[in-house]
Amino acid sequence: MTSLDKPTEDAQRDTQDARDAQDSRAVTEAALFDAFGGLRGMIETVLPGLLFVTIFTINKDLHSAAIAALGVSILLVVVRLAMKDTVKHAFSGVFGVAFGVVFAMMTGNAKDFYLPGMLYTLGLALAYIVTTLAGVPLIGLILGPVFKENLSWRTRNPGRKKAYAKASYAWGLILLAKCAILFPLYWWADTTQFGWVLIALKIPPFLLAVWLTWVFLAKAPPPIDVFAEMEAEEKAEKERQAAGRSAE
Repeated sequence: MTSLDKPTEDAQRDTQDARDAQDSRAVTEAALFDAFGGLRGMIETVLPGLLFVTIFTINKDLHSAAIAALGVSILLVVVRLAMKDTVKHAFSGVFGVAFGVVFAMMTGNAKDFYLPGMLYTLGLALAYIVTTLAGVPLIGLILGPVFKENLSWRTRNPGRKKAYAKASYAWGLILLAKCAILFPLYWWADTTQFGWVLIALKIPPFLLAVWLTWVFLAKAPPPIDVFAEMEAEEKAEKERQAAGRSAE
């Protein structure tokens, strides 16, 4: 190898590393988009609550606001089914709105429409932190199947486990900060004020958590595709069996 060859090989290696990093970022973006629903998922999350607080602000009627919120949630699921699209985000919205409607109807207090969602947010925040302290960060459990790595990151990819831990702590702390704002307002603010604050806090904390997750994972080692490994093992086993039969 001449001295002129080294710069060329180093440049090629740097170019390939840059391409690999870009591919990794693209895969991470696609996985996060799939896991958290993207723009459509955010709309489906916000729309029922937005409709509820808008109608209640206008006419102060709990029943019409609750029926409208539940109706639009069901409509979103129907649209998803008609388009043969994934319905997990829309279904979660229906259940959340349904619990809120039941709570509000039982107490007669429109503010209680938001209480189940607040309790869910608090529980989710604690789950992110507790699972990370236990060595099984929740964000890794959520995204592992999306990246086709399942739980391989726990024992075989320490760099990704560390990134998942950072991301889970970020989600937990962001959601706890959101709860620290909402729960006092639940007691002090009136229904319309509280509803608009809650709607305003729907998307920004979520986007911040997703962005931080992307930052941590983009810098982490690539995932180990355990499905590809299993397929390779099955193929190798079939080849060994075929070779054994031909030798007989």
